[in-house]
This record gives sequence, C-alpha cells and structure tokens, in this order.
Amino acid sequence: MLDGTLPEPPEPKVGRRTDGRCMFYAGQVNWVFGDPESGKTWLCLAAAVEALKAGRRVLLIDLDHNGAPATVRRLIDLGAPTEALRDPNQFRYCEPEDRIELRQVILDSASWRPAVALVDSIGELLPMYGASSNSSDDFTLAHSNVLKPLAKAGAAVLAVDHLAKGADSRAAGPGGTAAKRRAIGGVSLRVKVKQPFTPGHGGSATLLVNKDRHGSVRAHCPVGDREPVAGTFKLLAFSEGVLEWAIYPPADGERNDDESAPPVDVAAIAALDPPPTTVEDARGRLKWNKQRTAHALRSWREQQGDQ
Repeated sequence: MLDGTLPEPPEPKVGRRTDGRCMFYAGQVNWVFGDPESGKTWLCLAAAVEALKAGRRVLLIDLDHNGAPATVRRLIDLGAPTEALRDPNQFRYCEPEDRIELRQVILDSASWRPAVALVDSIGELLPMYGASSNSSDDFTLAHSNVLKPLAKAGAAVLAVDHLAKGADSRAAGPGGTAAKRRAIGGVSLRVKVKQPFTPGHGGSATLLVNKDRHGSVRAHCPVGDREPVAGTFKLLAFSEGVLEWAIYPPADGERNDDESAPPVDVAAIAALDPPPTTVEDARGRLKWNKQRTAHALRSWREQQGDQ
C-alpha cells in the first residue's frame, strides 16, 4: 500500500439503479430507515429479489413477525423465482422467537454465506437482547452478535429501522443511540415516502444518503445537500398482484426538499441585523429549532453567493 498500490474504495453491489449504479455494499452493515409505511421493507425485499434472480443467496430474518406467507407472497409479486424460494440452498426465511434461535441462524450463516441478509427490524432485535435503544453498550452487544457476523460472512446486511421522534433527532437519523451510526460500515439511507404505498396501487419513495462510509453512493448523487438524493424507489402495481419495481437515479441538480427552506424563513434570516455568523447565533435570535435554522441559513448563504 505504501508503494502506491492503494486499493480503490469499495463499490456498492446490491440494489441496482436503472443507470447501473448500486445502493448497498456487500460485506457491510447497511441501514434503511424511515417512518412507518414509507417503503423501507419494500426496498429491501426488492434488493433481495434482485439477488435471487441472479442466483445468489438470500437470508431473511423476520423479527417484525410479518409471517412467512405474507413475506413469500411479496417476494413472488416482486418477481422472485419460485424455484429459488423453494431451494433452501438459495433462500432461507426465519422468524426466531428468542436470541438463542437467532444465534443459531447467525452461526449457520457463517458457512452458508448469503449475498443479502435482511434484518427486519432493529426495533425488535434490541428487545430480544434485553437491550435499550438508547444504550451504546446494549446496541453494541446486539450488533456484535447479529449484524457484524452477517457482514463478515460477506452479506450485504440490510438493517431496517425507524426514525427518532424529536425533530432534531429525526434530522440526525434513526432513533436511539449514536452507536447505531458508528456501526454502519456501508450506507445509511433515509426513505421518505412520495406516494403512499397502498395495495393494488404501488407507491414511491425518495432515497436520501444519511451516511456513506466509503463515499461510492454519494459520489453519484447531486451535490449541495447534507443528505443528497440517491434515487427514487418506485413500485408499480398491475393485475393479479404483479408488481414491478425500479430505483431511478436522481435528476441532474435534484435537491433534497427537506433541506430547502421556505422563502419566509430565508427572509427572516436576511432581516437579522447584524447578519448571523453561525446556526446557533441565528437560532438564539429567532427561537427556531436547529434543523429549521440550519436550512434557512444555508439557503440564505447560497443566495448571497449567487449575487
């Protein structure tokens, strides 16, 4: 390495956009989080179907107790080959009742080596270990026993999680301890619904890069936002339950709507005298929350730079 042979940064291999770029890293823990019914699980199931169609192995750990019939139905509707779902050497579904049963699944996976391992959801994983979502030590225990071994086995681990409740916490990412963010070795995607996912009608969601340890997803996103748009996940519903899905790349210059401040907020920043120098300066004078202030200040500065 010191002789100038530094390796290239890892490239995502799972969850292909229509332009050929992918969303998730193999051999890493990837995070997929958002509000309920935002399309998080649909996105991950689509990535699993992509792998199954390519003849690769998929492990699905159903901690949310969606159930095998409903899960398999979704996979079939998304286009999973039925022969792959019947083959225990290509597809394995488990709904562990306790951490002992889950531990056996993880141990088996070390030799089976799935290409994709979906864990749905982190909100149910932590209680299984008697863990608090706000404790770094508790989360680290669950991570080291479940998520990390799956990644070491070579899987693109897709960990489904929920958003925090407070406004500032929601802006940061998934709920609970900051140890979650440190544990992400791949990408963390915020899933934000555009059109609600409803039976028989499909839906769509914007995918935002919350964290990208290796930078290979962010490199193919528009610049200018703290959480840039990585793509749009669309699910189209047809007759007899057939679903078609695609991840479309962002348009040139597409911006994250959540980071675009309304004109009235930008005007409030512009009216401050003297002009604010930091987010905390503006926040203290306007009595806004941190997220709102940061967006307005950034938009104001961008406007100043264009003049």
